[in-house]
Amino acid sequence: MGRLLAERGIALVYGGGNVGLMGVTADACLAAGGRVIGVIPQVLVDKEVAHRGLTELQVVGSMHERKARMADLAGAFLALPGGMGTFEEFFEIYTWAQLGLHRKAFGLLNIEGYYDSLLALADHSVAEGFVKPVHRAMLLSDSDPMRILDHLAEYKVPHVEKWIDRKTS
Repeated sequence: MGRLLAERGIALVYGGGNVGLMGVTADACLAAGGRVIGVIPQVLVDKEVAHRGLTELQVVGSMHERKARMADLAGAFLALPGGMGTFEEFFEIYTWAQLGLHRKAFGLLNIEGYYDSLLALADHSVAEGFVKPVHRAMLLSDSDPMRILDHLAEYKVPHVEKWIDRKTS
């Protein structure tokens, strides 16, 4: 994924760590000549998990500031397989889209069916009446890195009337 982002001239914005799948993705993007912006709270810098070789590393005061800053910097959002932090960040972006707080594409890189259960839950939520079909349709997914990048680039987020805007939230 990192190499593909660099080849397409897409900057990677992520949490700024030097560990895990995203650390590897950042390294691949950099190695391919790409631009990588990390946003990390001071508490993680203090734990020595900040990636020091990035194009740009922004240190913020809290996890809340981190997520808001990454959301502002990103043109779209893509979750690779991950754990609780990935789920939390992804669902916040999904919720913000549902509320109309942003109009950016977002999706899941569903490698080897990693997100099949999550996608089934989204479908179940529609069937049970908790999620509108238009909001479920916003959730893009693909198992192929090139195709998901294409989907994110081509997707036009529908305008859905909601009761809140970002400036008043």
